[in-house]
Amino acid sequence: MEKRVQDSGFRIQEIKASIRAPIVLLLVLCVLLGFAYPLLVMGAAQTFFPHKANGSLITRGGKVIGSTLLGQEFSDPKYFWGRLSATTPPYNAAASGASNFSPANPKLLEAANARIAALQQADPKNKVRIPVELVTASASGLDPHISLAAADYQLPRVARTRHMKEEDVASLVKKYTENPGLGLLGTKYVNVVKLNLALDEK
Repeated sequence: MEKRVQDSGFRIQEIKASIRAPIVLLLVLCVLLGFAYPLLVMGAAQTFFPHKANGSLITRGGKVIGSTLLGQEFSDPKYFWGRLSATTPPYNAAASGASNFSPANPKLLEAANARIAALQQADPKNKVRIPVELVTASASGLDPHISLAAADYQLPRVARTRHMKEEDVASLVKKYTENPGLGLLGTKYVNVVKLNLALDEK
């Protein structure tokens, strides 16, 4: 009887010991990965990359007017237009996501046709083939970039509407052309938000 009691007590101690280790490990990892590591990363980001860490915000006169990472809706012919936004309202960062419509989905075709009609109405003499990214949404639905082909397609319209020389507009496009990641991942692209702000400052 006494032996059974001893065995029972020993097993209880074993169970406690086996439970204690994972609980301690859980608490340690929560402190390290839930508090210490995020604080370290945030501190490093605020120290070395404060502009990017705070959303790459664009300010004018002390007022935030946008971000270089988020597209904005431009429909006036004097501006370069970005990609279609798949969010409601357009370029809503809280609802980021692509349309996920298949190429055969009527809704995708409707959106593309509506954008084609708008582009042709804004520049009826332009018979150049419309680049695909001007009539489709990006994977995030918030992309502020377009290809050089999409910028070149719109360049004559923007120059004509603003009464500027095409060469002057082209120089601005070149100035706000960005290289792909590591110079290898994709092709060069243009930040529409930066470009349009620069045009307004001319």
